[in-house]
Amino acid sequence: MTSIEMLPLIALVAMFVIATFFPINIGILGFVGAFAVGYFALGYDDKEILQAFPSSIVLTIVGVTYFFGMAKRNGTIDLLVNSCIRAVHGRVTIVPWVFFFSASVLTALGTFSPAAVALITPAAMAFAARTRMSPLVMGIMTINGAHAGAFSPISVSGVLVRDIVENNGLTISPWTLFLASYGINLLLSVLTVVGYGALAKMRGLEFTATGTNKPVPTSGSRDDAPSSLGTPSTGGAAGSTQVLARPTSTTLVDAPAPVTRVQKLTLFLIGALLVLVLVLHLPISFIAIAAGAVLAFTDLKKQNEAIAGISWSTVLLVAGMVTYISILEEVGTIDTLAHFAITLGAPLLVALVLCYVIGLTSAFASSTALLAAVIPMAMPLLGSSTLPVIGVVAALAISATVVDVSPFSTNGALVLANAQNIERPRFYRQLIVNAGIVVAVAPALCWLILVVVPGFI
Repeated sequence: MTSIEMLPLIALVAMFVIATFFPINIGILGFVGAFAVGYFALGYDDKEILQAFPSSIVLTIVGVTYFFGMAKRNGTIDLLVNSCIRAVHGRVTIVPWVFFFSASVLTALGTFSPAAVALITPAAMAFAARTRMSPLVMGIMTINGAHAGAFSPISVSGVLVRDIVENNGLTISPWTLFLASYGINLLLSVLTVVGYGALAKMRGLEFTATGTNKPVPTSGSRDDAPSSLGTPSTGGAAGSTQVLARPTSTTLVDAPAPVTRVQKLTLFLIGALLVLVLVLHLPISFIAIAAGAVLAFTDLKKQNEAIAGISWSTVLLVAGMVTYISILEEVGTIDTLAHFAITLGAPLLVALVLCYVIGLTSAFASSTALLAAVIPMAMPLLGSSTLPVIGVVAALAISATVVDVSPFSTNGALVLANAQNIERPRFYRQLIVNAGIVVAVAPALCWLILVVVPGFI
């Protein structure tokens, strides 16, 4: 590997390190790196540097987060979640699966995964506190649900992965990618419930798996949220961090609130969006923006809040990283790395290594940025081997997202921040341990189910 190929790769690693330890959007670093490499190494002007700027993905993120931000503000998201809880009559043993399903529906409809977790987690953690159910299991179920739907044909992550693959001359079935993600996350959720249930039963604990079965007080207020991602508060409410609870009541359902005209309009627009995008194959970006504009007229006074609620940080992240990776491709770094991986021999082993690399790194960095960085490295390998394209791509994509239960990730931090009636440092440690288990198991599971098994069929 020449110096002109190696230096941009070292810069990419430095970007992830900097973004991990400092509160700076890695997309901004990506734009800076794209300019530095493109201008000084390749002699490109600004138009050539931005030739691969992902305008369609950017517009999709803007439209989807704008529309669903409006839906959250007018109470439609809460209405849907509460309706799901009432549908199971508030049975607390089923409710975690309600939050799993609710989060998966939101992301499958196009909501970005962290946004879906941010919408669902407050209600999930509050319900866990009311029923003395495990905030750990409830948080894991919510995050897994968000990941389950994250690669639908109309989701941001699904569109991003398909664009990367198609830009490299390969094709994948969007529905196969979606079903693979849903199946793996569903399996992990089942293992979570069974595993923590067995742990609680073996220790004979009614409310916790931390060495005590003292009930958690319901009158205490929850701790302050951590001041930064991955940094727990030193204070804590009295009581023990719950891991799995035997509920004290079988039903806990709030009385249904009347549905407003704006909420009815929002539900109609969600249905119309699904039909226009999935049936008529219209671009979700423009449809979501149009639907958000319709809702904007129902509350013109909050237009600035709606615009501010767009996930601009995600726009920067995706746009910056995709632009930088395209420059790496121009320099030849991606092809050189892929060729080096191929020379290692067994393609199956290379695929496993890539799954663990993207999984371990994603526990501390942005999953979306890693998708844009690692998947292109696997494309030449897929083009020169008999490995299943959809299997490898799905395994990499899922490995990058399922580890987001880490408190260092946005989703894990949201669970940590919203948990109630817990000892926050202990809960933080439990999230760390759980994330370690997922990082150790999930990439191998994805590789085995999606790459090895299809390869032998």
